[in-house]
Amino acid sequence: MIKRLFDFLCSLFGLVILSPVLLVCGVIIMVTSSGPVFYRGERVGLHGKIFRTFKFRSMVVNAELKGGSSTHESDSRITEIGAFLRKFKFDELPQLFNVLFGDMSFVGPRPEVKKFVDMYTPEEKIILTVRPGITDWSSIKFHNEGEIITASGIADADEAYAKLIRPEKLRLQMKYVRERTLLIDIKIIIDTILTLFRTRTHLN
Repeated sequence: MIKRLFDFLCSLFGLVILSPVLLVCGVIIMVTSSGPVFYRGERVGLHGKIFRTFKFRSMVVNAELKGGSSTHESDSRITEIGAFLRKFKFDELPQLFNVLFGDMSFVGPRPEVKKFVDMYTPEEKIILTVRPGITDWSSIKFHNEGEIITASGIADADEAYAKLIRPEKLRLQMKYVRERTLLIDIKIIIDTILTLFRTRTHLN
């Protein structure tokens, strides 16, 4: 109950404070590429419920029909402005709406696509007992997921994700579910901000 109240108030505050940034990002997307401003991808949430995430569209329209759910850094589906949004995680900001509406939390296992959730073992299904989040331990460790996939040399991005990221990601997500407290949530939020600051302060 306290966590939900924290999520609601902070997401509402965040949307108000960040509204100029959200507006600018939306306008830039509109004038630089054809298609909707938001991407509404289907993800699996609490208790296996399907919901749609709010993200700024960083790829071409119908990108999911032209490739897998994972991406290399040089994926041709990513738009020019989309690469910038992804680098600084601006594409994730609209997920504050998902937090406000109760589909997501600030902190929790990152919401996954159904095909990977269908692979969960009985033990891994514990991940579905909490609301998915914008960030968690795995988000911090794999903040450069695209770079890892690209460096792997594996052509199929989903295959690279499944081999190099997913096993450890699941372990960290289960660890979070078993150990979660409000203090841990606050630590994850702080660590996420520090990680973004350390790794995104210089443009490549």
